Amino acid sequence: MKSIPAIAVLAAVVLVAGCASAPPQPAAPAPLTAATPEQMVAAIDAAAGDGEGELAVQPLRDPMVEDVREQAQQARAQGRHDDAAAALERALAIVADDPALLQERAETALLQRDFERAGQLAERAFALGAQVGPLCRRHWATIEQVRLVAGDAEGAASAKRQVDGCKVAGPNRF
Repeated sequence: MKSIPAIAVLAAVVLVAGCASAPPQPAAPAPLTAATPEQMVAAIDAAAGDGEGELAVQPLRDPMVEDVREQAQQARAQGRHDDAAAALERALAIVADDPALLQERAETALLQRDFERAGQLAERAFALGAQVGPLCRRHWATIEQVRLVAGDAEGAASAKRQVDGCKVAGPNRF
């Protein structure tokens, strides 16, 4: 009787091991919202409110980017979200740390269904911004929408609480 060479046994073991499949990956949580991106942006607008009677910090605007921002707003209003995103990216290349620009880009990312990017931009905008007022609420409302899409109920609830924390009464003036 002939013995099987060790190399043949090793090859057989490797072949059998190659047939094994990786364990199944856990399924991503189901989204907790059926809202369209347009409805999400409308919810963000509603959460921002008008800022009446509260402390609202407005960032200084760089005149070099105002034309580009207006182009982005027009493109977004016409449903040309990719053009709006490109214009906002040009503006951010000039003024990378403008919280309002970052927020506009986050909302445009939502409209493009790039939810991960929208969340990243909104978080960065909040970190750089005044952390009070309507713009602050826009940041957290965006994060809430992103977390709802991701199926993160706890994270969405936390973001919703943060929206309320952005309201600070304005000073009494006599």
